[in-house]
Amino acid sequence: MAAAAAALGRAAGLALGLGLGLVTGGRRLLRAGGGAAEQCLSRGISSDQRPKRPLTAYFRFMMENRSAFREKNPGASSTELTKKLAGAWKELPASQKQVYEEAKKTDWQRYGEQLAKYKAQLTPAQAAALKEERRRQLARRRSLRAKRELTVLGKPKRPRSGLNIFVAEKFQESEGISPAAKLKKLFDTWQKLSPSQKQPYLQLAEDDKVRYENEMKLWEAKMVELGREDLVRSKKKRLKKKPAGTAKQAGTARTSLGNKAKSKLKKTEE
Repeated sequence: MAAAAAALGRAAGLALGLGLGLVTGGRRLLRAGGGAAEQCLSRGISSDQRPKRPLTAYFRFMMENRSAFREKNPGASSTELTKKLAGAWKELPASQKQVYEEAKKTDWQRYGEQLAKYKAQLTPAQAAALKEERRRQLARRRSLRAKRELTVLGKPKRPRSGLNIFVAEKFQESEGISPAAKLKKLFDTWQKLSPSQKQPYLQLAEDDKVRYENEMKLWEAKMVELGREDLVRSKKKRLKKKPAGTAKQAGTARTSLGNKAKSKLKKTEE
């Protein structure tokens, strides 16, 4: 059952990558129960009620002046506008920057008081659940940042499975009142296909693996040139745990070398 859910999740991810907007439906389809954080939320306590961290002096300046800069530069894109605001902040006299710094200090003092009141109303169980929720939120953000970085660096897309390819091909014509329902129906259809019916999709998947490996080799060579060896798979593989057989062989070799060393040391002493 778990393997089936995982496969369906991968298909949903593929469909999202194709611009089908299935992430919400896919997650609802695969969701099963809820953890401590969800139970905590059902009791009316949410991290959304937690006081928001104050803006830095720089971001306060950006928020207050963005509209004025937009009026002066109506044709500028969001990126260009941000660059203009950053330049203006850099050139702002220290006396004017101090105004924003003082406002930040006042906000931080107020934030500390509000946060203390918020934490005081929580039971130990609620505090622990919200801490776990916060940890997961931060983990998701880090994951998204890492994915965005890899996208910018042009990392090749992972190879698709036979199921992925089948879903992408049949999704538009599939029946279902929602994206999740379509995915469920397609997954059930895939499960009922005979090996010969699955074979064309499995062959396409094998071809995609070859494409991926070739593109990854070129991309990793480029990453090495850029000094990003941390993104190269070979380094990660070296850090992975060795297979049981290999570990046993290595242990035997170490023992043998150790015995030889002891024997050699004993002869020297004699």
